[in-house]
Amino acid sequence: MIDDEGNQIGILPPFEALKMAREKNLDLVEISPTAHPPVCRIMDYGKFLYQQEKRDREAKKHQKVIVVKEVKFRINVDDHDYETKKNHVLRFLGEGDKVKATIFFRGREMTRTNLGRQILERLIKDVEDKSIVEFRPRQEGNTLHAILAPKKTAVEREKEREREAKQKAKQEKKLAQEKDKLVQEKLGPEKLGPETLGPKNEKQPATAAAEVPDPVSQA
Repeated sequence: MIDDEGNQIGILPPFEALKMAREKNLDLVEISPTAHPPVCRIMDYGKFLYQQEKRDREAKKHQKVIVVKEVKFRINVDDHDYETKKNHVLRFLGEGDKVKATIFFRGREMTRTNLGRQILERLIKDVEDKSIVEFRPRQEGNTLHAILAPKKTAVEREKEREREAKQKAKQEKKLAQEKDKLVQEKLGPEKLGPETLGPKNEKQPATAAAEVPDPVSQA
């Protein structure tokens, strides 16, 4: 067991651990249910949840939300209008957004869809230094469109791979913990239940499931 100051107390019976937590008017929380014996810590569980939620909010502030901006062209677009729309595409890409370049065919224009495809291919070539093509020009009904995404630097690609690897490792760890928990529940009813215990819950097991940074492998 670990006390509220991070000191290791040692292996204690559940009722003694509960008594120590009640004396400090705190909760007894199980932080490593798969350890043998399970590891518990004395803490203010409500405060812990608040701090965890606060960290999650801070992390969301730094997340970039990808927006898809649409830029519409006509098959009879002149050079000036084309350059203006191309600059819009470059600006959106520079801001980190994806761009959907669209051409809408009206009436007899459906017989000249090849002109629309030429315009989109021209656009893709003109902005290839700043973009990558997610979807080549393809037609759906009377609409032809292509999707462009910002071109990432080598550093940005490496950071994204690191984020994906960390997220994958976190998910695998969570699944492993849930699997171990189910196995232990099937083994017998003597396993300590994943509950948070406060001063009022005297008859409850002296454990509570919660994920705490840097859990130790044994009390």
